[in-house]
Amino acid sequence: MNINELLSEIVSLVWGTPLLIFLLVANLILLFFSKLIPIRGLGHAISLVSGKHSTGEAEGQITHFQALSNALAATIGLGNIAGVAVAIYQGGPGAVFWMWISALLGMNTKFFECTLSVMFRGKDYQGEVQGGPMYYIENGMGKSYKFFAFLFALFGLVGTLALFQINQLASFLETSYSVDTTITGMLFAVLTVYILLGGLKRISSVTSKVVPLMSVLYVILCLVILAVNSEKVFPMFISIFESAFGFGQVAGGISGYALMHVIQTGVKRAAFSNEAGIGTAPMAHGNAKTNEPISEGYVAMLGPLIDTIIVCTLTALAILVGIESVNMNTIELNGINLTAFAFTKSLGEFGKHSLGIVIFLFSFSTMIGMANYNKKCWDYLFKGRWNLGDKTFILFYGLSIGIGAVIKMSAVVNIIDICYALMAIPNIVATVFLAGKVKTALAKYNTKFKI
Repeated sequence: MNINELLSEIVSLVWGTPLLIFLLVANLILLFFSKLIPIRGLGHAISLVSGKHSTGEAEGQITHFQALSNALAATIGLGNIAGVAVAIYQGGPGAVFWMWISALLGMNTKFFECTLSVMFRGKDYQGEVQGGPMYYIENGMGKSYKFFAFLFALFGLVGTLALFQINQLASFLETSYSVDTTITGMLFAVLTVYILLGGLKRISSVTSKVVPLMSVLYVILCLVILAVNSEKVFPMFISIFESAFGFGQVAGGISGYALMHVIQTGVKRAAFSNEAGIGTAPMAHGNAKTNEPISEGYVAMLGPLIDTIIVCTLTALAILVGIESVNMNTIELNGINLTAFAFTKSLGEFGKHSLGIVIFLFSFSTMIGMANYNKKCWDYLFKGRWNLGDKTFILFYGLSIGIGAVIKMSAVVNIIDICYALMAIPNIVATVFLAGKVKTALAKYNTKFKI
């Protein structure tokens, strides 16, 4: 058994039925506590992002919009373009349905975890206000649970590396334009290091400008593909639902194992896409300038809506209509190259080149956004000791970009899947443990703003 086969076995273990049941039960508990907040509070969340209820003198470093942009920069990216392709390749069209279900529950989860990230903010070793699972585990649950905060930060240090993003970008450039993966890795390592030297404010400045632009460009591109293939869109929707439950499968049904595989694939790729429950987004939203933890929860829950329900759905449909007439057994494409194949089938060379521009923007902004998360895990673990400060971190992160460009995609996906599962467990436990405090604060907030 080689290393990648071992990693695959570990993925199957950590993302098995027990974790899926745990996540489902936890999400249902949070949904009960919030009384369907994703539906009731959507309008208020949008008004917060627009700056209607901004607080100039509040603690924090960035605005609601910048916090959401930082979070989206780390989620709206290659997870949407390549991650959805991986989901379809591994689990068929039905995996998309389970991504939707996970995202709807994820809106509620993000509301709670990002509220907690502001409610139990702490300070890093440099005295900067920070939020995230490490802080609400330690400050909310108590010092006796600090070991779980340490575990989250440890797995987060690997899980929040931009390995998948640079790997898929390098793969696309090599397949489409014959650019050596080593060159791509070196170039983007240098560019990322330059941005990181500017700190959080430069990161926020870049992501708050790039994220809206790249999202609009990508949505337009997907809509053009759907318009060109309009007669195929409805049948593809039907195939998503049929495949989700095994309808139309051979012998009149689908085995329990096969159905569970489809569900697992959808849940894993949804986590890869919107990261709800993983604990990454709270680290971005914990920096928002606000004295109202609930307000940041409202803003955060827009993430899965934008990321998975809108962007991933468009990606899935664009891929499915593009490969509808193709026998998948005849092509050996996965991830970003499957997406590029589908876009080229629909729009020709224009589709490939347009996607290339979007991939560049998506991947680069995601690398920057993930660095923000990675730095927080780094600082929590090392606290500047042993000369492991900012410059050492930037070197570490830059090297990871170079390495991620040249290793196999399957290994990258397995590594991140493992880390995400092991990050989600302590984060969800803490979120459910502290949900009662959020429920109390939510009632007061809604009364104050008459929601």
